[in-house]
Amino acid sequence: MEQELLNNYLAYQSYGSQPTQGCDLDQTQHGCRIDNGQCTCAFGCKSEFRYATKKECQDALKGRTNDICSRQPCMNGGSCTQVTAMPQYRCRCEGTGYWGNRCQRLCPKPEQAGQDVKFPHECVVI
Repeated sequence: MEQELLNNYLAYQSYGSQPTQGCDLDQTQHGCRIDNGQCTCAFGCKSEFRYATKKECQDALKGRTNDICSRQPCMNGGSCTQVTAMPQYRCRCEGTGYWGNRCQRLCPKPEQAGQDVKFPHECVVI
């Protein structure tokens, strides 16, 4: 039961206001990642916190290693986070009015759609 509760906690832990992907206990670590040009260190999934130390992360920011977010793959004000899974970045589009893997798709307007239309979560404003 304790293991199940811990797995559920890991599956729903959050980074800031954004939920992280769940992962198995053996796939967690205290590590660092690049968020909008800054190194952020915390406990989470290895796939999201790809740098083992803050120094590794800072070296990536200084161009000593490959920082895919420096290419600015996210469009329309989306924020980029490096991850280990391909394509090695994730765009967060919440609050931009766009959605999609690169924040490239304009959110639908509620008045343009019928009641059965489902909105991407990035487009829901509460």
